[in-house]
Amino acid sequence: ITVFALLILGLLFTVRAWILGRISGWLSSALSGQLISAGLKSSLQGLPGGSQPLRELGQLQAFIGGTGITALFDSPWVPVFIAVIWMMHPWLGVLALLSAIALFVIALVNELLTREPQKASNEDQSRAYQFAETAMRNAEVVQAMGMLPGLLSRWHRLHGSALDQQGIAGSRGATILGLSRFVRLSVQVGILGLGAMLVLAGELTPGQMIAASILLGRALAPVEQSIAAWRGFVGARGSYERLQELLHAMPQQAPNIALPTPQGRIEVSNVTFKPAAAEKPILRGVSFTLGPGETLGIIGPSAAGKSTLCRLLVGVWPPTIGAVRLDSAEVHTWNREEFGQHVGYLPQDVELFAGTVRENIARMIETHDDTEVIEAAKLADVHDMALRLPNGYDTQIGVAGALLSAGQRQRVGLARALFRNPRVVVLDEPNSNLDRLGEAALLRTLKTLRANGTTVIVVAHHASILEAVDKLLLMRDGKAEAFGPKDKVLAHIGGGGPVQTGDGPALPVPVSQGPSGGC
Repeated sequence: ITVFALLILGLLFTVRAWILGRISGWLSSALSGQLISAGLKSSLQGLPGGSQPLRELGQLQAFIGGTGITALFDSPWVPVFIAVIWMMHPWLGVLALLSAIALFVIALVNELLTREPQKASNEDQSRAYQFAETAMRNAEVVQAMGMLPGLLSRWHRLHGSALDQQGIAGSRGATILGLSRFVRLSVQVGILGLGAMLVLAGELTPGQMIAASILLGRALAPVEQSIAAWRGFVGARGSYERLQELLHAMPQQAPNIALPTPQGRIEVSNVTFKPAAAEKPILRGVSFTLGPGETLGIIGPSAAGKSTLCRLLVGVWPPTIGAVRLDSAEVHTWNREEFGQHVGYLPQDVELFAGTVRENIARMIETHDDTEVIEAAKLADVHDMALRLPNGYDTQIGVAGALLSAGQRQRVGLARALFRNPRVVVLDEPNSNLDRLGEAALLRTLKTLRANGTTVIVVAHHASILEAVDKLLLMRDGKAEAFGPKDKVLAHIGGGGPVQTGDGPALPVPVSQGPSGGC
């Protein structure tokens, strides 16, 4: 009978561990995609994000799938064991109850003494990881300018602070754990002594004395195990709270109604944009309208708000005031997957993904037609370049496209923006890393897009690109100083000082500055 009971006990432990493992895996599958999305949104707003939510989820998974959580499941049985001991003899029950209360008080003291240091350690460790990630993303700059010693010094300072707090929490936890073990072992010896006295007095049998000792050990074990696993519990609880905060701050967007394929009409209505941490707006009262198939060139000095305007046009950020619309629908309210099918975007800093040239041009979509990739590559004039790579389109380009030159990355990014012939294409200084031949190819691409009826917005880095545009928008200090047909804007140029569009020739500023949105 005893062997059968122990066999059932072992099977129940196995089933519980199996269920917890499955729950841990299910939690990862259910939340990882949502956390990546929330992390991306958080990063776009300049808040801590990136891969940190996935690390938090990993810590929560490790606790759920580990042994620490089992002590919490065993804790509700403590009153049952004490009640059985009480039924054997009230004095034994009183001793068991007092010992359980003592251990619970010790556990409470452990929580009070270790909660704040452990929380501070987790926060400092998170900052240290984020700093290290930033340094690794900028490995080229770090290596070129010998910044590693300074970065390591700062990382050691952040990491050292985390270790100091962790050491405080660990030493306090170790002291509490030693005290709890002393109390449990002392009580187990004490219950044998008390049981022996009751046996000699004829109030208890020797079998009951031994059973009471075993039951008391089973009753107090979960409490002691909880104290031992408390650090993991505090870490998991902190991760849970931070994930809850992130998911509440960055909720999933409800599915929007499927909109028809846009014609490509862009409306920017009195747009003002001010980041949460900024003191003044980057854009102020910008307004213009672009018809389907028109090509707009955006010019202006540095810090005029050109790149910010591009991000608003593709819905990366919502405007603080005003609206940006694609065919009358505000761009940041579109379903992002549907919106991406109609819009191509080449940012100023081109980011590629670890994979092949083909995968990057196809926007990492697994179910694509290779002819679509080749068509986009030819339109961006990178087909011949891709064929000359060691494995052609299947050449691995490394993390962030590290195995390609800056110009090659920019041209692959352009092909990615043109994948599947989007109706609207936004290019932020697409020729910043191109040579003369690359600029000529880009100019041919812009002319082809205009001939195909694609709406194109391009931030002009060199004045030569303006040959392919229909309209011009002059930006200065976050305002639209001039907008209209290219010939009229250029004809409006008077005796003002020149405005630099990049590294290329400068364009003069109009003397007469009309209202935002006018020539």
